[in-house]
Amino acid sequence: MHKAGIMDFKGKKIWITGASSGIGEATSMKFAKLGAELIISSHEPEELERVCKACSDLGAKCTMIPFDLSKQDEVQSAANKVIEDFGAVDIFFSNGGVSQRAEVLDTPLHIDRFIMEVNYFSGITITKTLLPAMLKNGGGHIVATSSIAGDFGFRLRSAYSASKHAVYGFYETLRAEMKDKGIKATVVSPGRVKTNISVNAIDKQGKAHGKMDAGQDGGITAEKCADKIIKALKKNKPVAYIGGKELLMVYIKRFFPRIFFRIVSKIDPT
Repeated sequence: MHKAGIMDFKGKKIWITGASSGIGEATSMKFAKLGAELIISSHEPEELERVCKACSDLGAKCTMIPFDLSKQDEVQSAANKVIEDFGAVDIFFSNGGVSQRAEVLDTPLHIDRFIMEVNYFSGITITKTLLPAMLKNGGGHIVATSSIAGDFGFRLRSAYSASKHAVYGFYETLRAEMKDKGIKATVVSPGRVKTNISVNAIDKQGKAHGKMDAGQDGGITAEKCADKIIKALKKNKPVAYIGGKELLMVYIKRFFPRIFFRIVSKIDPT
């Protein structure tokens, strides 16, 4: 049975999506150092192999399962494979995702659907597949990456922000429903973390934005973010806000909404 509070990750089976770079890569490496048994996934097999080798060099058992989060059949097949090959995992970290750089009026509906598929539906598909085995095993921990853009709308990110709002709603509900069944849920809500998320964000045509936003470039490192994620899991936090001074916007909106709406329309979204 999984108990609330301090967690020892040694020997725990941990599945991480979006593990070939950024927060997913950094978290995989941290868990490897802590002796976890890793299953890592992304749609970039070569980069995933690099990360898996690095984790193995640290002494961790690591298995790659590459697949595309935007393709429902691949997502379901990957989840089925994990159950068949590993049984219940102890922790599932739904971290893979894609951001956006396009105004609402310029964004065709298929882009909105694509972003929702990657950022929301892929994670809940895997979660629903893993839950029965977790329950049978006595419990588990589901972790999902949202964003402070899941707390409020932000220019050029309408579909991204909507998908991250959805992540909050789903996993907060899961935590409430599963509280007495041994299932824990943590929503990770980063602000600015120096990763390639802005470089890989998609525009109105579905093409890569192709450049690092100035705000992103000044963010905390992925390694520092990974440390904070692990601390949040150990404390069984329902939500973990991670970042720098930009996190103030979450609290300004909560306590001073009129001021927030004046500020947010003036912030440079790139």
